[in-house]
Amino acid sequence: MKTLRGPVLLRNRDFSLLLSGQLISAIGDQAHFMALPLVVLALTGSPTQAGFVLGLGTVSFLAFGLVAGALVDRWDRKATMIWCELGRTILTAGVVAALWLNRLTMPQLYATALLAGMLTTLFQVASTAALPNVVDPRHLSTALGYQQSATGAVSVFGAPLAGALYAVGRVVPFAVNAVSFAVSAASLRLMRTQFQVDRQDARTTVGLTTEIREGLGWLWRQPVIRFLTLVSAADKVRYGAGYLLIITLAQQLGASPLWIGVIFSGAAVGAMVGALVSTKATRCFRLGRIAAVMLWVEALMFPLYALAPNPLVLAAVAAAESLVAPVYAVAMTTHQLAITPDGLRGRTTSAVSTLTTGALSIGTLAGGALISTLGAKPLVWLSGGWLLTLAILTTLNRAVRQAPRADGVPRNDAASSPETADMNG
Repeated sequence: MKTLRGPVLLRNRDFSLLLSGQLISAIGDQAHFMALPLVVLALTGSPTQAGFVLGLGTVSFLAFGLVAGALVDRWDRKATMIWCELGRTILTAGVVAALWLNRLTMPQLYATALLAGMLTTLFQVASTAALPNVVDPRHLSTALGYQQSATGAVSVFGAPLAGALYAVGRVVPFAVNAVSFAVSAASLRLMRTQFQVDRQDARTTVGLTTEIREGLGWLWRQPVIRFLTLVSAADKVRYGAGYLLIITLAQQLGASPLWIGVIFSGAAVGAMVGALVSTKATRCFRLGRIAAVMLWVEALMFPLYALAPNPLVLAAVAAAESLVAPVYAVAMTTHQLAITPDGLRGRTTSAVSTLTTGALSIGTLAGGALISTLGAKPLVWLSGGWLLTLAILTTLNRAVRQAPRADGVPRNDAASSPETADMNG
């Protein structure tokens, strides 16, 4: 029966609609975000302006993420996701019209990036919070594995497609993205399932700040999620610095821009393979073992970047290092969603994402300064030591070692899980 989980899940009409809509939307996003800096450079000639526009999406998540989680737990999630897609359709179509008429301005791009970032934040939080209600609870890890695989496939094949679309015309990527949002909205509209448990006692009169504190408080009282979220944030600092670090190492080896693309394609392939085996691994091994293995693999693999003699070996290291992260992501998200009451899923999801996204931003900002100060190869060894420390701490953490397999079965009753036993303080 276990071998039939994938096909059974794909016969779930609502999940198929959700996955196909998100896949199409991801392809549109890839085309959009490749074309956006090129358009900004054409308008201003300033790489700083291009980076600023791209960074507004992250800023939106950091500034709006916690509020978005509270709103997702308060509002109808399905309606929220549909309106987010329609809003992004209108915003992106506005860019298309302005480009077509040669009237696109930087203020419009700033406003579009900021508003689209807020809508994207709402959509992503709502989508994650709703997933346990769309699929059978025991298929949750499989569903997350499919989503990870789709993301990996877009990362591998989306860049060449985006380049081809931009070659046709600079309006085309934005037009494709606008259509993709509309298709995603239509697929959501066709879904029949409820995206949340009916809550007759929903306290809409309670302030958002109180609801955010309630979600953060519940999250803090979960020892496994709390520890692994902090570890994930610490790992994201290294990951953020690693992007520029790998580019610098590749350039020092004489890699061309094409080879640099191959290196990151290798990482995407590794991540996609990891996503394909994530469901089986999640069902076979405890969450704590998966977390420890991921960190030990990263700690042992990352120093190899400094030893790689050529770009091809760099690509191989990137593929191997990226293999385990999707397995951990699926296991951790499955565990988090399974033990979190439905009415808190938006807030806990947004809290975890806000912390890890903030850590990623810090790593990205600090990466350039650290490379300039320490040098690329010394920073590789420092990052390896950082990962080794995280691996040791995770291995020694008793609560993490005893965490169960992430089977995806919701444990909304406080008495049904040791980790949720103290949720009411």
